[in-house]
Amino acid sequence: MEPTEGAEEERVVQCPVCLRELPGADINAHLDRCLQAGVAEAEPPSKRPRLAAAPPGSQAEGQPEEARPAAGSPVFSLFHKGRGGGQSPAAAGGRSGAGRDEAAVPTGHGCAAALCGESLAQKLEGKPLAERLRPDTLGNYVGQERVLGAQTLLRSLLESHEIPSLILWGPPGCGKTTLAHIIANSSKKNGMRFVTLSATSAKTNDVRDVISQAQNEKRLFKRKTILFIDEIHRFNKSQQDTFLPHVECGTVTLIGATTENPSFQVNAALLSRCRVIVLEKLSAEAMEAILMRAVRFLGLQVLGQGDQHAPPATGSSSSKSSEFPVYIEEKALNTLAYLCDGDARTGLNGLQLAVQARVAAGKNAPLNTSGKGGAAHGILVTEEHVKEGLQRSHILYDRAGEEHYNCISALHKSMRGSDANASLYWLARMLEGGEDPLYVARRLVRFASEDIGLADPLALTQAVAAYQGCHFIGMPECEVILAQCVVYFARAPKSIEVYKAYGNVKECLRMHTGPLPPVPLHLRNAPTRLMKNLGYGKGYKYNPMYKEPVEQDYLPEELKGTDFFKERKT
Repeated sequence: MEPTEGAEEERVVQCPVCLRELPGADINAHLDRCLQAGVAEAEPPSKRPRLAAAPPGSQAEGQPEEARPAAGSPVFSLFHKGRGGGQSPAAAGGRSGAGRDEAAVPTGHGCAAALCGESLAQKLEGKPLAERLRPDTLGNYVGQERVLGAQTLLRSLLESHEIPSLILWGPPGCGKTTLAHIIANSSKKNGMRFVTLSATSAKTNDVRDVISQAQNEKRLFKRKTILFIDEIHRFNKSQQDTFLPHVECGTVTLIGATTENPSFQVNAALLSRCRVIVLEKLSAEAMEAILMRAVRFLGLQVLGQGDQHAPPATGSSSSKSSEFPVYIEEKALNTLAYLCDGDARTGLNGLQLAVQARVAAGKNAPLNTSGKGGAAHGILVTEEHVKEGLQRSHILYDRAGEEHYNCISALHKSMRGSDANASLYWLARMLEGGEDPLYVARRLVRFASEDIGLADPLALTQAVAAYQGCHFIGMPECEVILAQCVVYFARAPKSIEVYKAYGNVKECLRMHTGPLPPVPLHLRNAPTRLMKNLGYGKGYKYNPMYKEPVEQDYLPEELKGTDFFKERKT
C-alpha cells in the first residue's frame, strides 16, 4: 500500500516479514516481535531473496522508498546482513537491535553486531565460553595485580609497546595465553608481526621457518617479530637451543608460556635471555568478576543481588531455545568461584555446562521462581547444578611436575613436625589429585627410618604393611590405610640418630685421601689354607663364646676411636 500524504510519522509501512501494514513509528518494535516469534519461517521463499537483494533505491515488495529506515538503522542492516543462501532472518540473526543503544553491546568477545542477534543457545554452542570471553586489552584483563598492576614495570613496558622476551609461568587457567593474545593485538596495531606456535605440535623446522621469515622482515622492512610458544616446556633442550642466537641478537622477541618450573624445564642459557613472569592462581574475587562478566554476556539474571546484576539490554534473557528467562543463584556463582581453584577456564566451562544442562532440562519443565527474587517463571541454575557440573573441586596437581614435589615435601615436613592435621591435608591433596598411592607408600617407608628411626622401630613395620595393603586393594579403598600410617608417623617420637650417623660415614668416605684402609686381618674370613697361612682371621674372638664384653677392634687402624654417632652432632 502506498503511504498517504501528510506527516512522515503517520505513514504506513508494510512489514517485510508478515506483510502486515503498520504505522512507520511502530515498525521497529513490530519487527523485533515478528522475528522472535519465528514468523519469518512461514514467509514465502520467493519473496525473501528479492528483499535481501533489493538495491538501496528499489521499492521491492511494494514498500515505498520514503518509508524505509535510514541507512544507519540497525533493523534492516541486521535483516539483510544476517541472511545468506536463502536463510530466514530469524535463523540468521535472531533478535534485531532496533531501538537499543549500541554502546550497551558487550565488547571483547568478537563481533559486537553478531552478539546482538545471538540467542542464549547460540552463545552456549560453538566455541567454549572461555575462548569467547577472552579479553583483548589490558583494561579487561582480570587478576595478576602483583605483576600487571597500574604501576608495575611490566605494564609500563606493555603499554609503551617495548616488549622484552618473556617466560610466562603459572598454573592452568591463570591467564598466560590471554596475556599473550593481548600482546598480539597490541603489537599488530603497532606494525609488529605476531606468530603463534604450540610446542605440542610444532617441529624444529617450523621454528626455523618462522625465524627465517623474521630475519627477512627485519632486513627488508625493519619490522619486528614476536614469537609466542605455548607449552614451551614441551620442547626438548636441543629444540630450545634453536632460539638462542636469534633471541640474543633481537631477530625475534620470544614469549613462552609454561605450567612447569622454568628452572627445570627451560635451558639455563635461554632463561638468562628472558624475563620470567610468575603468574599466580586467580583469587576468588577475580574469579567472581570473570563469572559476572560471563553472566552479563549470556544475559542471565542473578537472584539475590538486586537490580545491579540485571541482564543488559542486549542480553536476551529469553532465548529462542526457551520462552522463559534463565536465572542463576548468587550462591552458585560464589561456590563456582571457589571450587575452580583459581582456574578461569574451569570456572567458565563449568558455568557453561551448568547453564546448558538446565536450559535443555527446562524446555519442557520450566520452574516457578516467584519466591526468589520476585521472578515469575524461568529456568533456575542452583548451587547443586554447578557442583554437579564440576563433579568435585578442581584440584591443581601435576603428577610429573613441580606440584608433585611441593606436596610430597609438605607431607614429609608436616609429619616431621608432628602435625597430624596438616599431614592428612597434604596426603588428601595428593591422592585426590590423582597421585599413585604406591608412590606415597614408598615415601612413608623412607620416612620411617629417616625421621623416626630407633625412636619407634615399629614405624618401619607400619610403613611396609601400608605399602602391601595399598598394593593389594588399590584406590580408593587404600586411602584410609595411608591415612592411618601418616597419622601414626606424625604422632610417633622422632629420631635422626641413625640417619645422621650414616651421613657422617658417607662424608668420611668422601673426604678420605689416598687409598682406603684395608679390612683388618682378624675380621677377614679364611675359607682356604692359604688364607689362614696369610693370617686371615687370626686372633678373632667369637663374641657369643664370652660371657663378659670382648675387647676387640672393628674399625681400621686409621679410624680407631672414631664415633660417627657423636661426630658433627648439632
